[in-house]
This record gives sequence, structure tokens and C-alpha cells, in this order.
Amino acid sequence: MRSNAFKKPSWLRVKAPQKQRIGEVSDLLLDLHLNTVCQEASCPNIGECFAGGTATFLIMGPGCTRACPYCDIDFDKSTRPIDFSEPERVGEAVVRLNLSHVVITSVNRDDLSDGGASQFVRCVEIIRERSPITTIELLIPDLCGNWEALTKIMNISPDVLNHNIETIPRLYSRVRPQGVYSRSLELLEKVRKSSDKIYTKSGLMVGLGEKDNEVFKVLIDLKRRGVDIVTLGQYLSPSSKHLPVQRYVPPKIFQLYKDYGEKELGFLQVVSSPLTRSSYHAGQIKRLMRENPR
Repeated sequence: MRSNAFKKPSWLRVKAPQKQRIGEVSDLLLDLHLNTVCQEASCPNIGECFAGGTATFLIMGPGCTRACPYCDIDFDKSTRPIDFSEPERVGEAVVRLNLSHVVITSVNRDDLSDGGASQFVRCVEIIRERSPITTIELLIPDLCGNWEALTKIMNISPDVLNHNIETIPRLYSRVRPQGVYSRSLELLEKVRKSSDKIYTKSGLMVGLGEKDNEVFKVLIDLKRRGVDIVTLGQYLSPSSKHLPVQRYVPPKIFQLYKDYGEKELGFLQVVSSPLTRSSYHAGQIKRLMRENPR
């Protein structure tokens, strides 16, 4: 029997969203012709985040040039021109939503020479022009190991640079076939070495067939690369065509990950729960920045 057929446990239930507020945010995104990872990746927290007037903007999409079997974002290997007006619309959304913290991510654009780094840079420039008090978190792809493109992004100095490791190295060929575990670690290490002022972040999913000791090993690898913040959440299969869930990890194990990461390894923060996603409660970084200034 496929694990997807297992009944979801009680700890994966989410509260009913505030439909009116969700509608307001959805209408704004539609009006500005913007995509969010909340919608495209079927995030289980979309109700809570939209109700709070926040969203994670997905630029250069919605199609992705990679077809990772865990992800609900559409695959599109065709070469598409960059929409140079998109950063202006993202800036307008930040202003109209009155965001104090914004997360900007993207699909993989392996068809572009810089992987889309220039579009990230322009988004940061526009947001800082229009809303200087807004802190900015960039959740970037691996850029195919193009470190010159990474330098472009680092030169604009986002407040937080996030790159998700996604899973344990043993499962990379099945879960993230076009990714390279060592390359993602190298990216995170280069970010830390490029600036001690940027807060670095990474995240992974559990429930794909990993063992707890393998999760601990990934946490050690991330700590050695200077990562400050880690997110861990339960993988939920979007459909029968995606990778099946191998196990539902109980909250007590997520607490174990958190305790190990914060108390044993000394991460600045480990956000670990079944419904945690990489951008969930991302605005908490403001408190961490006040308490741990760089």
C-alpha cells in the first residue's frame, strides 16, 4: 500500500482560514499579476499566512525548469524571457500589504545564464526604494553552482539568505535528482564567508524515508557551514503522482530535532514542527535580529 493512503494524524490538521482576508490578498496578487509559493506549491499554511496579510512571492515563474518529484510547482523546460516589470509589482505589493518582512523566492531557471540572480537583485533594490523599513529574505535556488551569480545577490546584502537543503544526501537522487547535496552546502558556506552580517537559513523536509540520525547529520553539516536558522517540516505528498509519504513524524520528534539543533549545536533558531515550511513565521527574524545584532 502506498504511504499516501495513510490517514493523516491529528497534529496535521490546520485551522479554518479567514476567507475574507485570504480573498483580499488573493485579489491583490491577481491585480498585480504576481505568483506566490503559497499557492503554487500548495502550502498547508496558506490560510494562516494570507489571513495575516503575508505571502512569499514567487518570481520568474510559475513554471520551473526542474521536475523534482516532491514539488507541486509546474514543470516548464522552455526558455522564457524575464519579465522586467515584475520587481516593480513586487514592490507595489509590499507597500500595499504593509509588510515589515518579505520573503522572495523563485522557481529554478536553469535556462538563464545567471539563474535569475539579476531579478532577485532588482527586487531588493525596488523594495528598499519603496519600503526601507521592510526586512528582506531571499530564498534562492542553487544557481547550478554559478558563484558569480551568487556574488551578485550577496552584493545587494539581503537581511536573510535562505537556501533549502531539502533532504538527506542518501535521498538526493530520488527526491532532488538535479540537485547536488555538496553544492548546496558549498553555496551556504560561501554566503557565510562573504558576509558575517547576513543571516543564513536552510530547511529540510522529513517523512521521505530518512532516519532520525541522518537528520542529525544534516544539521551538523549545516552548522559547520555557518547556517544560523533551520526549518524542519513534514513532507506532504501533493498527489498520487508525487513521491509518497513514508512516515508521519510525530511532534515529539520535531521537538527532538529542535532541542538538538539549538541546545547541542547552537543554531540561532530551529523552527521544527509538522506544519513548518521554510517561510512559515519568517517575520520572527526581526526579533532574532534585535536579540542577536550583527
